[in-house]
Amino acid sequence: METFPVKFIARVRSDFPTKFGIPRQSGMAGDLRAAVVFEPEFRNPDALRGLEEFSHLWLIWQFSGNLRAAWSPTVRPPRLGGNRRMGVFATRSPFRPNPIGLSCVELAGVDLHTPEGPVLYVLGADLMDGTPILDIKPYLPYADCRPQATGGFTDRTDRPRLVVDIPPELLERVPPDKRAGLAAALACDPRPSYQHDPERVYGLPFAGLEVKFTVRDGTLTVRDVLPAGE
Repeated sequence: METFPVKFIARVRSDFPTKFGIPRQSGMAGDLRAAVVFEPEFRNPDALRGLEEFSHLWLIWQFSGNLRAAWSPTVRPPRLGGNRRMGVFATRSPFRPNPIGLSCVELAGVDLHTPEGPVLYVLGADLMDGTPILDIKPYLPYADCRPQATGGFTDRTDRPRLVVDIPPELLERVPPDKRAGLAAALACDPRPSYQHDPERVYGLPFAGLEVKFTVRDGTLTVRDVLPAGE
């Protein structure tokens, strides 16, 4: 099988140190903030000339948290409850012949002169902290937007969002600039699709915190917010 080398041009800095709780598609939690920090070889401001004129970007990245030696021709999409198999090329599963992901994010800002060189600030990323970026391309509405497109089996499944209840005294433990992103991520229902025990307490690592929550009748209630590791 032919192969060719690729270089990591950047890495993502996000509030998710693990895969658990990351929205399953980009844009589902638009308040989530992340940064794209370039590798030393690519810290050239000229490479970003004109990028600030675009509102959205495509990030092409590697599923670094899901690397496997083998791939499967069928997978179990979470959207189908994890109990039906579909062809891997009919899904966005990370378990692919090549572990490559694609995310459309909103460009919130460009800082060309940080101590680490140029940095992109984005909204709505579905990426774990440290995810390697393979390439960045501008989103082009005239070419990339297809209002008439159909979504296959995803058009026939619900996209439920949870009501999020964070008691004020617990919300105070979350940095103000992280609160909207946390609420958006929780509303996407971080639980595995096959778990529905209303008594189970889940723990979401987020922005240096451990957020404990339960879910009952469509409402996610935060039970505790602790420093990570406690």
